[in-house]
Amino acid sequence: MKKYKPTTPGRRGMTKVESSQLTKKKPEKGLLSVIKKRGGRNLKGRITIRHRGGGAKRMYRHIDFGQEKVNISAKVIALEYDPNRSAFIALLEYQDKPPTTFQGKVVGGKEKRYILAPQGLKVGDEIIISEKAGLKPGNRMKLKNIPVGTLIYNVELEQDKGGVIVKGAGTTAKVLAQEGRYTHLVFPSSEIRKVPKECFASIGIVSNPEHKYVTIGKAGRTRYKGKRPHVRGTAMNPVDHAHGGGEGRTGIGLKHPKTAWGKPALGVKTRKKKWTDKLIIKRRKKKKK
Repeated sequence: MKKYKPTTPGRRGMTKVESSQLTKKKPEKGLLSVIKKRGGRNLKGRITIRHRGGGAKRMYRHIDFGQEKVNISAKVIALEYDPNRSAFIALLEYQDKPPTTFQGKVVGGKEKRYILAPQGLKVGDEIIISEKAGLKPGNRMKLKNIPVGTLIYNVELEQDKGGVIVKGAGTTAKVLAQEGRYTHLVFPSSEIRKVPKECFASIGIVSNPEHKYVTIGKAGRTRYKGKRPHVRGTAMNPVDHAHGGGEGRTGIGLKHPKTAWGKPALGVKTRKKKWTDKLIIKRRKKKKK
């Protein structure tokens, strides 16, 4: 973690993740695409998500969450920063496509892809995706072949659908048991769930665990991320928010908080896939107020 000297009020207390371990190179051009910003507006131009807009320009890096290139070793040629996620990413070079010469020019060549970088992965390391691989950070294998107690990330919940869970910086899941057709996993939320044994998962912990300790330091740094000022509902008038009105610093005057449109907020259940409830062994712990 890098700490700044208090040369200005904004710099006082500001921190940043140390990036000395990252490769100093431009992103892979073939794996980039443009993100068109909407500022929280829908196709009709109406604001549907508040407090969004502005921010620094950024290109999208295409990440291979599925990693379907099975039994083909890949070499890590770069570790890079990704402005679209909290974790670092690794650029892999697969060894399955040797370059060829066509009309005197070298064409084709080894395929490159981005993946989520695990903690401890270094440039020059080799990883592989296989049904059964070594317990090495970055290797990807089926849950049925991962020993109990192993830390994993980028976990599939449905076979061949790609990793959908445990992808944030510093997060990891743990293999608790193997039972029948399922593997029992404990997730960062403390939820314990059954996942089909045929699903793939990567070995290790997601990189950049210090991300949660970053101190923004000044309002302008938040604006660079495309986040606009957030006004409290209690500071508004009753016509503008359900929490508005009252003299001075009055409370919301309600048993439970509401959104600006009068819908229940905070703690409201949003799960829709009820058929997967049978796979949950233990619900996540509720946050202490």
